[in-house]
Amino acid sequence: MGVPAFFRWLSRKYPSIIVNCVEEKAKECNGIKVPIDTSKPNPNEVEFDNLYLDMNGIIHPCTHPEDKPAPKNEDEMMVAIFEYIDRIFNIVRPRRLLYMAIDGVAPRAKMNQQRSRRFRASKEGMEAAEEKEKIRQEILAKGGILPPEEVKERFDSNCITPGTEFMDNLAKCLRYYIADRLNSDPGWKNLTVILSDASAPGEGEHKIMDYIRRQRAQPNHDPNTHHCLCGADADLIMLGLATHEPNFTIIREEFKPNKPKPCTLCNQMGHVVKDCQGLPREKQGKHDQFADSLPVAEQEFIFIRLCVLREYLERELTMASLPFTFDFERSVDDWVFMCFFVGNDFLPHLPSLEIREGAIDRLVNIYKNVVHKTGGYLTESGYVNLQRVQMIMLAVGEVEDSIFKKRKDDDDNFKRRQKEKRKRMKRDQPSFIPGGQFSPQALGNRSSPQAICNPRQAAFEMRMHDRQNSTTSSSPNTSFTSDGSPSPAGGIKRKAEDSDSEPEPEDNIRLWETGWKQRYYKNKFDVDASDEKFRRKVVQSYVEGLCWVLRYYYQGCASWNWYYPFHYAPFASDFEGIADMPSDFEKGSKPFKPLEQLMGVFPAASGNFLPPTWRKLMTDPESSIIDFYPEDFAIDLNGKKYAWQGVALLPFVDERRLRAALEEVYPDLTPEESRRNSLGGDVLFVGKHHPLCDFIIEQYKTKNTEVVDIPPELCHGIQGKLTLNDNAILPDQTVESPVPLLRDLTQNSAVSISFKDPQFAEDFVFKAVVLPGAKKPAPVLKPGDWEKTNNDGRPWRPQLGFNRDRKPVHLDQSAFRTLGHTMPRERGMPGMYANAIPLGTYGSPYARPLMSGQQQIPKLLSNLRPQEAWRGPTPLFPQTPQRTAGAAPLLAWNRMLQSQNQYQPGQYQGMGGPMGYPLRPEDRMDRGRQVW
Repeated sequence: MGVPAFFRWLSRKYPSIIVNCVEEKAKECNGIKVPIDTSKPNPNEVEFDNLYLDMNGIIHPCTHPEDKPAPKNEDEMMVAIFEYIDRIFNIVRPRRLLYMAIDGVAPRAKMNQQRSRRFRASKEGMEAAEEKEKIRQEILAKGGILPPEEVKERFDSNCITPGTEFMDNLAKCLRYYIADRLNSDPGWKNLTVILSDASAPGEGEHKIMDYIRRQRAQPNHDPNTHHCLCGADADLIMLGLATHEPNFTIIREEFKPNKPKPCTLCNQMGHVVKDCQGLPREKQGKHDQFADSLPVAEQEFIFIRLCVLREYLERELTMASLPFTFDFERSVDDWVFMCFFVGNDFLPHLPSLEIREGAIDRLVNIYKNVVHKTGGYLTESGYVNLQRVQMIMLAVGEVEDSIFKKRKDDDDNFKRRQKEKRKRMKRDQPSFIPGGQFSPQALGNRSSPQAICNPRQAAFEMRMHDRQNSTTSSSPNTSFTSDGSPSPAGGIKRKAEDSDSEPEPEDNIRLWETGWKQRYYKNKFDVDASDEKFRRKVVQSYVEGLCWVLRYYYQGCASWNWYYPFHYAPFASDFEGIADMPSDFEKGSKPFKPLEQLMGVFPAASGNFLPPTWRKLMTDPESSIIDFYPEDFAIDLNGKKYAWQGVALLPFVDERRLRAALEEVYPDLTPEESRRNSLGGDVLFVGKHHPLCDFIIEQYKTKNTEVVDIPPELCHGIQGKLTLNDNAILPDQTVESPVPLLRDLTQNSAVSISFKDPQFAEDFVFKAVVLPGAKKPAPVLKPGDWEKTNNDGRPWRPQLGFNRDRKPVHLDQSAFRTLGHTMPRERGMPGMYANAIPLGTYGSPYARPLMSGQQQIPKLLSNLRPQEAWRGPTPLFPQTPQRTAGAAPLLAWNRMLQSQNQYQPGQYQGMGGPMGYPLRPEDRMDRGRQVW
């Protein structure tokens, strides 16, 4: 789930960590899409070794997207997931390993948050459906126009949980997908693929981190491996820093707030359900050609470079005159630990620390002031020094009162500014705006002038509308009854809902007033603040949580059973005497089984994913655990404005009572349900060209049932244990497609086998250090990067690709005017130059070779840069050496030759295009034109 607002804060404070991804688009030839050759050099001018996919960040947007129509069925969902993975693979192009991790059964500490999220989703879905139906009936009663209600089964995203049939089918589909790509895609030729599906316990991102930790501890590990992790959770940044790998990059979708969404009642843009009036739909386009289309723009991706973040942190955390030796790696671990105080998936954040209020900066400043007294760092390889943490927390506690008062002042000032803004907008609003065909339109939005139809009738309707409005507003002191007649009582007092201020939730705590601690404990915990024993119990549980979370990030799950047993956090000033508190956890704990986890996190409304007798325990009034599944529950806003920010006050699940109730229904499981309820492991896949392929095939031929070690020299230094898989994919055996839309693999050459990470003793400690032999990346930041805005005072913009010295090719103003006249401007039409990718580099479909005898535009010649892209067949001209990042630039003519070489193989003849197809007339016109 991640930390709310953390990435926004981080990207604003350290903007140079972000790089826009360069993505090669697929070419289309005579209506046939030509697949991208991912074996070619990466267009981002960097080569990645390992790509890790946190699959839940892919599954959710593919199954229930927010910015485009949802897939119609499960088969379309699977195809969408395949396409998403293909797109990420095309951008990153890993050369050694692809690791796909789906969330399995989570630790109990995480299950509480999953339970809250799923109960909220069920409740909000039901409330939204009821509100939608209510508004629909009101609009129809007033004569509004709405499209007929589509009878469509709502997709319950709660099925994306381990143990459901959906997740079981997803694992089958991914095994098919991997086999298909290993057979057909040249970029997968020498790749090792590991699939950790939902049957393997653990969260996806933590299974990935566990794999990296265990490989780092092996003697054959390459310390200069370049990792790339795909995921949207902000805590992936902290996980990446915790590895202390010098080359670690995160790829994620670029966040674009306030994306337009259609009204779910009338399917029109520009308003939400509660503001729908049931008005007729206006014509979209000259011939209404965009009637059923949404303004969908393809989601773009960004890289987050952790090596650059480490440069920022090194500058910020370096301290002089310390009584001990400064160690940057240890200070990074302390920074990660302090970030846990502002929010994580396992503990509520402290009341005085809000990330939007600069809590991390405040903690860092306090840390730098107090660390001279602590005598050392707060953490070491995932273990916390509580005595030193106590000094930091008590220092935060000293300023808690001023933090709460400043928060109140800032909130009041914000409300005042908003009120003034509303008054100003109301005052400046024009008294009359023409509507219909006379309504004003933004410049550039109108494709062509529209002829006015029946202007007399349109003018009459506008006059009548204006007269009604003026009559209603002419006498502000006159009130009207429900039937529209003037009220005999004359003026009445204006109601609260008519005022400019919005209703505010009642705040009984009032942290800005004296006595806030007493009110907080009385309202949130129902105890007096003077109850020292209870307060110490809350603090001890929170301290245990901090130790558990840090251990989870650096060493793996310390306990599958531990969880924080309260809905709220204590105050920083309560962290007295924590140095002597125990921070050990029980050893040998085991995770829940998948169906047991479903019983712990699902509301009764999602019981259809469970066996019938198990489902009955959620709804039967006589059930011994019926209290675990309330139909309604309170949400405490806890000082926030929106319900999604509040705290869901759900009862905690008692594990002993749950297991006792399930013992009675376990015998009712079918063999298929029992299989889905079992814990599984990881599966390793390779293709026929991989050096490990013959070794694995030999294990199946000899039917070796013993566990064997992977020869690291055959698998890029990867080590682990291999065992035969009962449902293995084997060469020369047909791989059946679980998706009817896709073909069976009748000529399969891929092979799969069960994989297990290297094992260590339970008390083994993975060292949080930079490995010997690791090369520190070259510095990226320049003096101007330390400022919030650079680039000669203009706002900072992410660079494109990893090479900051590459100069973009551009057109002059006359070329832009030409494009503006010749390119179609209809919304959503292909060829819109504003949406085109940069210059025809990296194998861009928009780049074309020059025609025979055509001269290059001199203006463009000096700006062209070499690209490490397609090497293709033998060129017409002698190949110039390819430039790497940091090398001396080539001469302009050599650069031009290199740019031509990648698009002029020997078989291109005369006016013919690729593969000898004749060019279309518009293609001939486009020859040599560069697109910005």
